[in-house]
Amino acid sequence: MPTIFRYKVTFPSNKVFFREYELKDDMTLFALNKFLVNDLDFAPDQMIAFRAYDGAGKLKAMYGLFDLGSGTIDGVSLAKTLESGATSLHYVFDVTKNKYMVLSFISEVEYLSHVSYPRLVAEKGRIPGQFDSKFDTLDNITPELGDEIGDEDAEDDASEE
Repeated sequence: MPTIFRYKVTFPSNKVFFREYELKDDMTLFALNKFLVNDLDFAPDQMIAFRAYDGAGKLKAMYGLFDLGSGTIDGVSLAKTLESGATSLHYVFDVTKNKYMVLSFISEVEYLSHVSYPRLVAEKGRIPGQFDSKFDTLDNITPELGDEIGDEDAEDDASEE
């Protein structure tokens, strides 16, 4: 029976979005990349990398399509990253702009024989676009307390007079 890991996915620049996935321990980073690309509707033809960090935020390893010194993504499983002490993975989906999402290990969970893995178990917020220059934050969605929608237009009208 496989071990199942729960990971929470967040974007450092986005206060709204998160997802939680349950993934098999033997899932390779290559298979995880394919799953994320499909689930988040990202372009599949981009260079990607995974950076593995320990609980103190120290870089433990880098994995890519080509060996970056720690192995390739098709030869490294989630179990292997955890065994090496990596509690979070940065999935770099835009290498040239260093844009990434953080996959944080939450816990091992019970294997359920009647479900299919990998699977999405929780989500919040709109999926950010892979090539968006800016992600949504709570500030973009809700006005500050005391602000009224339309005040900016009133100020613009007043300055034109």
